[in-house]
Amino acid sequence: MKKFICLLLIVLWGQTGAAQINTYAISFPNAVHHEAEVMARFPSISADTISFRMSRTSPGRYALHEFAKNVYNFKATDSKGQPLQVKRPDPYQWEVAGHDGTVHISYTLFANRGGGTYAQVDETHAHLNIPATFMFAPTLAERGIEVTFEVRTDLNWKVATQLEQVSGTTYSAPDLQYFMDSPTEISDYSIREFELPSDTGTQKIQFVLHHNGTDAELDAYFENVKKVVHAEKEVYGVLPNFDHGRYTFLACYIPNASGDGMEHRNSTVLTSTRSLADGGMERNIGTVSHEFFHAWNVERIRPRSLEPFDFTEANMSGALWFAEGFTSYYTNLILCRAGILSPEQYVEGLAGTFNYVWNSPARQYFNPIEMSYQAPFVDAATSVDPVNRENTFISYYSYGSMLGLALDLSLRSENLNLDDFMKLVWQTYGTQEIPYTVQDLHRSLGQYAGKAFADTFFDNYIHNSGMPDYQTLFNSVGVVLKQNANTPLFGANLAIMDHNATAVIRRNTKIGSPAYKAGLDKGDALVTLNKTPFKVGQSVADYMAQFKVGDTLEVDFKRFGEQKRLR
Repeated sequence: MKKFICLLLIVLWGQTGAAQINTYAISFPNAVHHEAEVMARFPSISADTISFRMSRTSPGRYALHEFAKNVYNFKATDSKGQPLQVKRPDPYQWEVAGHDGTVHISYTLFANRGGGTYAQVDETHAHLNIPATFMFAPTLAERGIEVTFEVRTDLNWKVATQLEQVSGTTYSAPDLQYFMDSPTEISDYSIREFELPSDTGTQKIQFVLHHNGTDAELDAYFENVKKVVHAEKEVYGVLPNFDHGRYTFLACYIPNASGDGMEHRNSTVLTSTRSLADGGMERNIGTVSHEFFHAWNVERIRPRSLEPFDFTEANMSGALWFAEGFTSYYTNLILCRAGILSPEQYVEGLAGTFNYVWNSPARQYFNPIEMSYQAPFVDAATSVDPVNRENTFISYYSYGSMLGLALDLSLRSENLNLDDFMKLVWQTYGTQEIPYTVQDLHRSLGQYAGKAFADTFFDNYIHNSGMPDYQTLFNSVGVVLKQNANTPLFGANLAIMDHNATAVIRRNTKIGSPAYKAGLDKGDALVTLNKTPFKVGQSVADYMAQFKVGDTLEVDFKRFGEQKRLR
């Protein structure tokens, strides 16, 4: 009798467990007009009213994107198909009441931006960023999820995703956080893969590519992908333990995509309008390098400020100078180590980022931590009112990259190096997935290089916005830092207008520059400098070459239609 009761309990528990799974199905009958049809079932609901919502942001992004704007034709029914009452308490929520414990929802999604943040549906593919695609119930976030992708067999579509395959085109996630972090590419893609040893056996690296090119182009490109993976593994000494033993690059190099890269736990989105035959072989590989490095730094070496990820509000972190910036430092360094860039190309490639950071007046306003706080305003965020970012913001990608360079060179002067510091951070925080703070990074650097060294670096360059002695640091590795004293600085970003031979200032003039001090501003149309007119078809560099450092300029310009003159 006891055995029978135990068996009955096991059966009932299994039935209850299965009932706690939320299920989705998505289809694409009107792909030509960028629409997807989504249906979902949420069983065993105890509350009288349940809220469904679209995410306002996406893992790896920090700004608000308001994905609800692309949802329409929402309907809700109970288990018997009876319509349910729906209220809208705000722009991104649907409240459903009067159900019988089960709620079925359906809606139409418009999706036409193929990148790392949004979704795109057309007759070439269904490129799905999950937060931009699927509604969720916040109170049921801990439940398991199953999703069926109803692929277009007439278009030879197949599914690529980090989600675990249940059967056919049905996949599962253990909870909402994992589901939202699992982008999915559905198309007639090509795939290449290889295996690498790890401390848990072997792990598979998959490269999925949706493109219009040839197999030979993909084969050649995949060789560079493999070189990148090997070089980045050497930094940390070991691969992360990827779920299900695999990591998947989801690449779309097609004309209708938008250039982007977005890291996820066991996969990354890579999108570009450049085909492999049209410069993509060289120019797209940097995104591969950057995003795969995130498999360690961000996905497992993770800031506490981003854990867990909030789908209802903007996500702010003061650690992006490290999470994104140090990853950016390694991006081209890895390509150099892998033999994809020559040492000369690597060093020359530092110039643009260095000049941007070094010459920016923004350091007088924000340190790297505070620059990181700006992410919700700049990370693919949109606004219509003008801002003064030219003078007040340095990208935490660039700022952190140059600080990573400075730290690496400073460590090398102590017979240490940044790779070993990253290994220490990985072993301390990444392997156990313990979220870190900026203070934790400070402490770890002290553990690695000594307290005095760490205090100097963090006090001067992280908590304050001082600049390292790059002249000395570059000299230590045989690189000369020089300024061309014969090139005059005007301080305005000009574009010569061919229709009327004026030069319009396209951006805010840089604080401290001659143009700024003279009172010139964005939108001013310069007619002449020292009575010398601009010529149709002339480049700005060619025009400015006639002036020398120290020259006094008389500027004739128009502002709001009024003719003005400055000296």
